[in-house]
Amino acid sequence: MPVADDSLSATSTVAPPPSPGRSQEAFVLLAAVQVVLVLAITMLSVALPTIRTELGLSVAQLTLVSAAYGLSFGGLLLLGGRIADLYGRRRVFVAGTALFGLASAVGGFAPDVTTLLTARLVQGAGAAFAAPAAMALAVSLHQAPRARARAMGIWGALAPLGAAVGTLVSGAAIVWF
Repeated sequence: MPVADDSLSATSTVAPPPSPGRSQEAFVLLAAVQVVLVLAITMLSVALPTIRTELGLSVAQLTLVSAAYGLSFGGLLLLGGRIADLYGRRRVFVAGTALFGLASAVGGFAPDVTTLLTARLVQGAGAAFAAPAAMALAVSLHQAPRARARAMGIWGALAPLGAAVGTLVSGAAIVWF
């Protein structure tokens, strides 16, 4: 099996941690992505009635579209972490984030339920690869136990923040668009 350059195996070399300024910038980027990944779960909540009307969805289809992201995200999360261990956290983070972004764009312009459902499933898969890699990268940025504990405390607050922001953004999108 391949071993990633940035894994912590005995055979690999561990790169020195970035300077404090760069470390902080990297953490902010990782945190922002984490907020967006969670935001996508609740993003449709307020928009569901409008989506149902515009695409002519049944209640069952609407439920599936709403749940698709969470199902693929949650279902593939452990696999995403293992892939990050094998192929490199940074590489998997970038690939997962790119897949998430592409699927988000497709979902935003989806002309029908099949396209929207597929986009939400792929979006969740991208998030499942990006999220564990992002957390592993965030942990590696902080070597001192106290700094790491503080960073993980902040990280723990990102999910509820993303969920709340997703609901707000959903409502704003309906009003503006």
